[in-house]
Amino acid sequence: MVFDGIIISFIVGLLRKGNLRALAQLKLKWGWIFPLLLVVELAVFMLQNDYKFLGQVSGYIYIVVYVLGLLFLFMNRNNPGFTLILIGVFLNFLVMVINGGRMPVSLEAAAVLDPEYIEVLKESLYAKHTMLTSSTYLGFLGDVIPITDPYPRTQIISIGDIVMNIGIFFFIQHLMVHHPVAKKSEYTPVSFRGGEKR
Repeated sequence: MVFDGIIISFIVGLLRKGNLRALAQLKLKWGWIFPLLLVVELAVFMLQNDYKFLGQVSGYIYIVVYVLGLLFLFMNRNNPGFTLILIGVFLNFLVMVINGGRMPVSLEAAAVLDPEYIEVLKESLYAKHTMLTSSTYLGFLGDVIPITDPYPRTQIISIGDIVMNIGIFFFIQHLMVHHPVAKKSEYTPVSFRGGEKR
């Protein structure tokens, strides 16, 4: 859902006649860590079912990734939208950490997905997710919100995902539309000094 939010935010920014010039001026503390965390999370997700040990410790890896991500967001909280992103990520982190490092998934919500996903979920082969049951803590913060037609990509999301994507939207709109660099005219005015009065 994060990538969806980023893409939608950029599209809206372009429709509002925004631009990407402010990206060149963007300075984030620990800016290098964000892409690194994405690579680590993607690698664990892709390999966790192939390597038993990785699958066993993947929950702890996700928790470490979230902690570092929260620190990154906190250090950059002065940027527009980052406080909302921080809150959204924290809500996801909270429900995961108290449920063994996995995101609880509602079977009712997952009914909109491929039936194979539900079977795999029941067998706990998706190490980042686990089935939401009566023993799940703070289950309402898990993936319990189904999204389907007319949205182009069927998926299930959490309250934290929604809050996080609202923050991402505000941040990208600021960069593309409201940032001083984005507001600057694309063309530099020409000064004709020859006609000046002395």
